[in-house]
Amino acid sequence: MTQASQPASAQRLDTADGGHLAYHRSPGKSPGVVFLGGYASDMTGTKAMALEAHARDRGHAFLRFDYRGHGQSSGRFEDGTIGRWHADALAAFDDLTEGPQILVGSSMGGWIALLLARDRPQRVAGLVGIAAAPDFTEDLMWAEFDESQRATLERDRILRQPSEYSDQPYVVTMDLIEDGRNHLLLRAPIPIRVPVRLLQGMRDPDVPYRHALTLADRLEGDDVQIRLIKDGDHRLSTGRDLAILTDTVDDLLAR
Repeated sequence: MTQASQPASAQRLDTADGGHLAYHRSPGKSPGVVFLGGYASDMTGTKAMALEAHARDRGHAFLRFDYRGHGQSSGRFEDGTIGRWHADALAAFDDLTEGPQILVGSSMGGWIALLLARDRPQRVAGLVGIAAAPDFTEDLMWAEFDESQRATLERDRILRQPSEYSDQPYVVTMDLIEDGRNHLLLRAPIPIRVPVRLLQGMRDPDVPYRHALTLADRLEGDDVQIRLIKDGDHRLSTGRDLAILTDTVDDLLAR
């Protein structure tokens, strides 16, 4: 892959298939911090921006980017799958970072971060999951869909539903569900042994807090901690939540 400039404020990482990933990168010392966003989210969200400012204030390198089909990156969201977005994360990680990194993954980004940590064990120094949602396509989507929703997906290969987080419909494709089954992590021990911190709201309507307990149990490393926030929602974007997040990242950066 090669890097080129982008007219907007974001920079651009060109991909071999003619597409591109939009990103923002701040220079700084190691370990760096990489933010991985959630499903249908983008790199301009509250948590990503707060972490960028925090890393810059402390002199650490920072990277945020959009998966293809998200934000300012190329491609259609409907064409995305866990495998494709995992490949995007690997490309960004390999081409745009150096040395040890702390991965911070929000919701789906937590799944992508886990896959990345598994694939790059020598360069990942720690991982923070914010309502981390490994296996969500199978356990939190497909398993929860009713017969009508499953029938629509199997017939039309796409399901559109109202979203609590956007004016645009919440889109799920059958390709996403089927491809997700190739990347499931919670069915076996997960060979990740770096420090892991899981931040989880107990009033999260999308990722039940018990999901974090299952994830912690599956991780092979012992340095795993869960912080349950009783009144926390899925976003965990209040001022208090952001303070918890930055304190958690600081703890891993200091190791």
